[in-house]
Amino acid sequence: MEISHFEEHQKDEALGVSMQTLPILPSLDSRPNSSNPQAEPGPPHEALFFVLAYLPVYELINMSEVCMSFRDAVNKDVLPWLDIIIDRPLSSRLSNEILWEITTKANGRLRALVLRNCQKITNDGLQRVAEKNPFITKLHLPACTGLTPEGIIRAVNTLSHHQNNLKSLQINGIYNIKKEHVETIFSHLKMNPLQQKLPPILYHHYRSSSSRSTESDRIIDVGICPQCNEVRMVFDCPRETCRQMRGQLFEICRGCNFCIPRCEECGGCVCAEELEEAACPDILCSNCWLNLPKCNYCNKPYCKQHSNQQFSSPGCTGFICEACHMTALVDS
Repeated sequence: MEISHFEEHQKDEALGVSMQTLPILPSLDSRPNSSNPQAEPGPPHEALFFVLAYLPVYELINMSEVCMSFRDAVNKDVLPWLDIIIDRPLSSRLSNEILWEITTKANGRLRALVLRNCQKITNDGLQRVAEKNPFITKLHLPACTGLTPEGIIRAVNTLSHHQNNLKSLQINGIYNIKKEHVETIFSHLKMNPLQQKLPPILYHHYRSSSSRSTESDRIIDVGICPQCNEVRMVFDCPRETCRQMRGQLFEICRGCNFCIPRCEECGGCVCAEELEEAACPDILCSNCWLNLPKCNYCNKPYCKQHSNQQFSSPGCTGFICEACHMTALVDS
C-alpha cells in the first residue's frame, strides 16, 4: 500500500506547479498606480491569512516559502498548528525530529495529532510529543508501523492523566496488538466495553473513505473480534434483520473482515449462497450485483470504488471490464 517514489515525485511536482501558479499577490490592475512599471508588488490580501488555519501541513510549509508575510504568519501564528494532520506525500518522510519541530509550533496547545502511514515515527518520538502537549484529545495513528503497542499505551497513559481525557484513538494497522494491550488502553481511557455500548462501524463507510479512517463517536477504532478473538476493526451489519440482533450477547454477523465476508457496496454480511462474482476482486451481494452496470462481454459489474477501471465500448453503450479489454487486445 506504500506509494512509490515515482508517484510521490509526480505529486510533488504537481503541487509545486500549482503553488507557483496560485494568484497569491493582488492583480496589477487592482493596485494603485498600476500604470507605473516601477510599482512594487503589494502584500498578500488580508483574507488569505485566514485560509492558513485550514490548510494541511504540507501546503502550510509550501505557503511559508511564498513570501515573508506568509512565512511570518505560518511560523508565528499558533492557530494553523493546533490540529496537525500528516498524510501522503509527507508521511513517508516524517521523522521524529521533523514531527517535534512541527508540533512545537502549537506551543503545547496541540488538540489533534493525525499521523497516517508515518512509518518512521517511533515510540520515543510519539511520547515526546505527548508529554509536551497534554491537551491532545484526538490521536490517530493508523498504519504507523514504527510504533509498538507498548509505545501506544505509554502515550495514552500520559494523555489520559489530564482532565480533558483522550476522546478519539485510532491505532488500526499497528503490529502485534493483543487483547491485553486493548484492555490496558480501555483502563487508561476509563472505558468498560461490556457496559459502554460503542457506536457501530459499517464496512462500506470505512472502505469508501479515502483516508481509511473513521470519524465516528467511538473512542477507539479497533476492538476484539467476537469470532476470532483477535484485535482488529470490528464491523457491524447494516441489514435490518441483523440490526435487530444487535442487543444479543453474540451477534452472528458482527466481526472483522477476515471472519465475515461483506459486500463492498452496502456493507452487509454475505453468505456463500448469495456471493456474486465481480469484475474487481471485491465481494458483492446479490442485490447490489443486480443493480450495478455490467461489462458488455462477461456480464460482471465493478463496485463503485473500482468503476474507474472501466473501458468504453466502441460503437455501443455500456463498458468493457479490464480483463475483457486485455483479452480483446491479445486476440487482435
